[in-house]
Amino acid sequence: MAKRTEIKNLLAAPKVGEKYLVKGWVRAFRSNRFIALNDGSGANNLQIVVDTDNTAEELLKQISFHACVSIEGTLVESQGAGQAVELLAEKIEILGANNLEEYPLQPKKQTMEYLREKAHFRMRTNTFSSVFRIRHGLSYAVHKYYNDKGYYYLHSPIITGSDAEGAGEMFRVTTLDVDKPPRTEEGAVDFGQDFFGKSTNLTVSGQLQGEIAALALGKVYTFGPTFRAENSNTSRHLAEFWMIEPEVAFNDIVDNMDLAEDFVKYLINYILENYPDDLKFLDGRIQDLEKNMKKEERREMGLIDTLKFVIENDFERITYTDAINLLRSSKPYKKGKFKYEIEWGKDLQAEHERWLVEKKFKKPVIVVDYPKDIKAFYMRENEDEKTVAAMDVLFPGIGEVIGGSQREERLDKLKKRIKEMDIHEEELSWYLDLRKFGGCPHAGFGLGFERMVLFITGMSNIRDVIPFPRTPGNADF
Repeated sequence: MAKRTEIKNLLAAPKVGEKYLVKGWVRAFRSNRFIALNDGSGANNLQIVVDTDNTAEELLKQISFHACVSIEGTLVESQGAGQAVELLAEKIEILGANNLEEYPLQPKKQTMEYLREKAHFRMRTNTFSSVFRIRHGLSYAVHKYYNDKGYYYLHSPIITGSDAEGAGEMFRVTTLDVDKPPRTEEGAVDFGQDFFGKSTNLTVSGQLQGEIAALALGKVYTFGPTFRAENSNTSRHLAEFWMIEPEVAFNDIVDNMDLAEDFVKYLINYILENYPDDLKFLDGRIQDLEKNMKKEERREMGLIDTLKFVIENDFERITYTDAINLLRSSKPYKKGKFKYEIEWGKDLQAEHERWLVEKKFKKPVIVVDYPKDIKAFYMRENEDEKTVAAMDVLFPGIGEVIGGSQREERLDKLKKRIKEMDIHEEELSWYLDLRKFGGCPHAGFGLGFERMVLFITGMSNIRDVIPFPRTPGNADF
């Protein structure tokens, strides 16, 4: 029996006149003669030419949209436009028939909302198969980047007793009877009788554990799932998402910004070099969607051109104070077009971030030195005692993709900050120990993996770049 050849490999090095065995799903069947076959290995289909005179009519009826087939035949130069080669089918076997009348995905364009409801089928579409191939490539590139630079991969815990962000929006983990939990004498739930002997949650970040490892191994990174119980239904938020968090001993905030910029440029370049067909398809999809849009609603550049522009230009670096001043002197602010208030001491909203990136500088921007009152306790206080060495990397279309800081390594400053934020010092005794014994300056950041996939693929909703989205009211599949 002939050995199966993946379509991607066949098209990369086609040998005309050779016999091939291919298997895959029918993306189209035209004129009862031409099959567009795809096996998931790449964005491009292989055209199969069926000899209708020598193929049973009953078999032809089973070659429907998304039926799974096995085909043996001879590769020849294509007689038609659109492909260089095609396979003349000599033997066709139906591996999985498909009743088109009942199949949820008809051979026509489907809305993203509908496809989310059919997430067990949506990877079969051209769009989502490209998105998830790129997601895989991006994941591999993350590990390759850090491995090649001598970082160590740290598996940080998913269940944690600490809240790295201080936001309080966490999913509780418990084995207690939710109907009749044990109570303390004061009437509160007695988590001392829980599985871990204390209150625990799903993690929002691996950063604090990353600091432990960085102060022993020098350079580490985490890459794992994180969770936030934020009741948000925007196109930019998920309840379960993946984060990449490097932590580096002896780095300051400038080193941190340099690392962040180099890292994201590497990721983009890796996808440009290794997934050109998928990017070309997604680029064409965006152009098709924008055909009927007003000029001001369209992207200024195509997807591939945007990605190239990002890696070919230095990111703009400005302070938070400069960002506030630029926003307050902008035309949209003066004309009252911003929805959210712009005031020193308040966090920047997505509309503000996108104006800085898309209108003012027209390239990614790194904002640094935020007011300490809107940032976490562990960020290093600057000399002005009003700001901290925190940074955000802002991208066009989606706003923040990276948030990070130089960590506060000075024990007295850290203790003071913990007290100011009304955090119980005993809960962070181990964190303070890192400063007491052999502490050093260090820095790190978190990259939202889905937001990076969103940017590189040009998709408009973050739910469409993770295989099975977890959002308020939705935990299907």
